[in-house]
Amino acid sequence: MVKAAFVGLGVMGYPMAGHLKSAGHEVTVYNRTTAKAEKWSAEHGGAFAPTPAEAAQGAEFVMTCVGNDDDLRSVVFGDAGVLATMSSGATLIDHTTASADVAREIAGICADKGIGFVDAPVSGGQAGAENGQLAIMCGGAETDYAAAVPVMDAYAKATSHFGDAGAGQLTKMVNQLCIAGLVQSISEGLFFAMEAGLDAKKVAQLVAQGAGGSWQLANRHETMVDNEFNHGFAVDWMRKDLGIALDQAKAMGVSLPVAALVDQFYSEVQQMGGGRWDTSSLIQRFRKMKGMDV
Repeated sequence: MVKAAFVGLGVMGYPMAGHLKSAGHEVTVYNRTTAKAEKWSAEHGGAFAPTPAEAAQGAEFVMTCVGNDDDLRSVVFGDAGVLATMSSGATLIDHTTASADVAREIAGICADKGIGFVDAPVSGGQAGAENGQLAIMCGGAETDYAAAVPVMDAYAKATSHFGDAGAGQLTKMVNQLCIAGLVQSISEGLFFAMEAGLDAKKVAQLVAQGAGGSWQLANRHETMVDNEFNHGFAVDWMRKDLGIALDQAKAMGVSLPVAALVDQFYSEVQQMGGGRWDTSSLIQRFRKMKGMDV
């Protein structure tokens, strides 16, 4: 059992920190909105702190799970950031989906302080976080990764190490690129089935058993057909993630035409008022084009 801090209690971080506490670790949390940290503390019995630095004081492992590069820098650096109080030999594990550049930036500063660093974005959505069944993609020194795995096991279904700092973020970009293309093709297939007069749910259940199957099809076809999207991973978040991937691809000189197109489609969903809808709401574009209620 270790002394840990968890910074960022969003829809992912809140249950992840809870699993840490349930696993027997001593956990102190920080959240920008103090009321949420107080709620977590009352629910799980852990402590909460008014700043990231105070949460990280004396912690062997510090986890961060915030919104973007700027949010991450704000809780890591400065007098109130976690590095202000983390000791040599401790490990910082970042679960934010951010850029590979910021992961490398933080890793370099951690190395100068004798602090381990693992960039460890997650996949599995809110349900995966709540059920402790996340897939975690990691970058950083092999020794830092090995030290982090037993702690991350509290909320992980699977973890894997892909290379130096930034490799975890690059792998998460692959994950999001694959999802974007899948959701668009599933939207096209399901809407085609409905317009053809087929039972789209029945079609999806059969297709999911064959070569056209995927997690997205198996888990999202019913709500897509039923026009229900107030759940899951928000369009706003996916656009943030796709933006990171597209920027990285541009820097690498790599063309991602499907991702760029789907990103534009998601912007249309945002304009429809669907920024907080689940990413499977791409199908709403087809309903709108046919004059249906969305």
